[in-house]
Amino acid sequence: MNADCAGYYSTENVFVSGFTCPKTDNDARAIFCCGFSDVKYCCDDPNSFFPYEYGYMWWLSLGALVGLSIAAVVLLAFIITVCVLCYLFIATKPRGLDNGLPLRLGNNSRKKLPKLERVVCVTFLFKLLFDPSVALQKT
Repeated sequence: MNADCAGYYSTENVFVSGFTCPKTDNDARAIFCCGFSDVKYCCDDPNSFFPYEYGYMWWLSLGALVGLSIAAVVLLAFIITVCVLCYLFIATKPRGLDNGLPLRLGNNSRKKLPKLERVVCVTFLFKLLFDPSVALQKT
């Protein structure tokens, strides 16, 4: 079984004449024409020919890499912003204000519950990260 690779212009715009696979200096199993429209060679995989230029595939990979990098930076900025806002919410909250609802024990002594803002904020942050629909619910 032989495969004919048609002539083509290389990436340097030099015409390369067509050839038949397998070449005499290649492996006998390399019977298929592989590569791109501007870089062709013989190989043993029948699905390795792409009708694009070699440079196009590099730009496609570079575009995907840039897109994923931008998405990662945006996600990191969002997480840092949520953490900073949570910290500012806790740090700037006024302390010691009476909410008007003291708890009374059986002996009528006044005792307040410990403040739970940090626990509530961290719990909300984890719920927001793992279940974003929490942010849409009314509290």
